[in-house]
Amino acid sequence: MVNADALQVYGCWRVLTARPSAKEEAQAPHRLYGHVARDQDYSVGIWLREVAALLAEGMRPVIVGGTGLYFMALTEGLAAIPAVPPEVRAAGDALRLADPGAMVAALDAATAAKTDLKNLARVQRAWEVLQATGRGLASWQAETPAPLLPRSRAAAFVFRPGVDWLNERIDRRFDLMMDQGALAEVQAELPFWAPMRPSARAIGAPELVAHLRGEMGLDQAVEAAKLASRQYAKRQRTWFRSRMQDWQPVV
Repeated sequence: MVNADALQVYGCWRVLTARPSAKEEAQAPHRLYGHVARDQDYSVGIWLREVAALLAEGMRPVIVGGTGLYFMALTEGLAAIPAVPPEVRAAGDALRLADPGAMVAALDAATAAKTDLKNLARVQRAWEVLQATGRGLASWQAETPAPLLPRSRAAAFVFRPGVDWLNERIDRRFDLMMDQGALAEVQAELPFWAPMRPSARAIGAPELVAHLRGEMGLDQAVEAAKLASRQYAKRQRTWFRSRMQDWQPVV
């Protein structure tokens, strides 16, 4: 089992990201789960290199997760974009907090047309690439090389449950995570909390941090986290419809 979820890679989150339990991991080999430190940057490019190393070992893995960009990079290829310098990343972090609209407005037209402008992490990535290289992200993506694992060599399935069924499961799962210690997990991370880190994007973490800091009640934080989860699931459905039309649906 190989992880394709951008938050389940972080060692600081097991409960909050619904990572496989230790018991589940003992039933079969699991890779790329919980192997990244909380303060470490992690990207689709790093993930793809790690998957390439696993495939080079000759294994035939089941690759599973909810980060659609990882699957697109795996099956359609990934552009060789230069690394963003730390000072550009810091400027992007600051602008995203101060004026995200200015960040959107700065994008070139071709990149803006291909970017989910409601996803500020994606907007920031596109802005940083433009600032660092002088070229829009769409221009780099037009030079994408051949994929590591073409669709012709893989059995590809996408989960497409009914919206009402999924929303009920999302709410029930978050309640279960709270019962399993999600609040304690976030409390343990509170001394290290940095909201602009990629690891801080775990759904439920900002809301429970706000509760622990006395900024909202626990019930309010839980409801806000459930809402954020449902909104993320909606964005996933949009992605799946637009980018995974030829994948076998599981309903």
